[in-house]
Amino acid sequence: MTVCGPIAPEAFGKVLAHEHIMCDFIGAEKTGRHRYDPEQVIATMLPYLKAVRERGFAGFVDATPSYIGRDPQVLRRLSELTGLHILTNTGYYGAANDKFLPPHAFTETADQLAARWVSEWRNGIDGTGIKPGFIKIGVDPGPLSDIDRKLVQAAARTHRQTGLTIACHTGEAQAALGVLEVVKGEGVDPSALIIVHADSIPDVAVHERLAEEGAWVEYDAIGAKPISEHVRLITHMVRLGFADRLLLSHDAGWYWVGEPEGGKAKIRPYTTLADELLPALKSAGMDEGTLHRLLVDNPRRAFTVRVRLRR
Repeated sequence: MTVCGPIAPEAFGKVLAHEHIMCDFIGAEKTGRHRYDPEQVIATMLPYLKAVRERGFAGFVDATPSYIGRDPQVLRRLSELTGLHILTNTGYYGAANDKFLPPHAFTETADQLAARWVSEWRNGIDGTGIKPGFIKIGVDPGPLSDIDRKLVQAAARTHRQTGLTIACHTGEAQAALGVLEVVKGEGVDPSALIIVHADSIPDVAVHERLAEEGAWVEYDAIGAKPISEHVRLITHMVRLGFADRLLLSHDAGWYWVGEPEGGKAKIRPYTTLADELLPALKSAGMDEGTLHRLLVDNPRRAFTVRVRLRR
């Protein structure tokens, strides 16, 4: 499900699985459309998205959650202007010590939160009619706090009712494994779970365990870490037979709400994967079939809307 409506999975094409077009870090109680000019956001970010399209990519997953600058109308306009199939999300971000959670997230039950997110799927986001293409949540490092556990439960219950895939910000082993166990405990198959920022987990054995369980292992710091590090990680996982569990992206962008000119000097482009990583992987001996799996087949399978329950 894109911001312009449903598409056939095969139309998704080559995909960047985790990026950001706009972010507002002021906090849940102060953020809102009054903080920026949508037309300025569109004008600023359009060249970066055109560069993605020029490199043969057709799909773009925008991982900015609600209360951090999610604006489906901006995304829809950028999709119309570029031809990119852009996904937005539902869900709440509980990392950063809960700064980006609305007050009701602390008082409502997991079922009540899930009902809000399911409503966005059924009715559209904030009266726009634009529907989410996945669920985005975030948790803090370490053992899951009560609020983080509730967010994961709500995400799993939303998946059971919608078929939307869960993408969870973790970046730390204990949190990632804890999220996996909660999702499984809710009866959801790990193939419905993307472990975001897996390349921030130093212990590659954790990557292997997540993949063995059937979760998606997302390497999304391409361009923020040395290319050689990602070549090493990706080729290692492919050698072990986990090519069908990997997703790749930059976690790049974005328009910085509240900063002059949208923080233009800090915006990271979305092109390092195409311009640097792919040639490096080819030089390391990776064949075209495996690259197609990483950039086309895997994102298509990961983000296709379907309920995935444990047997």
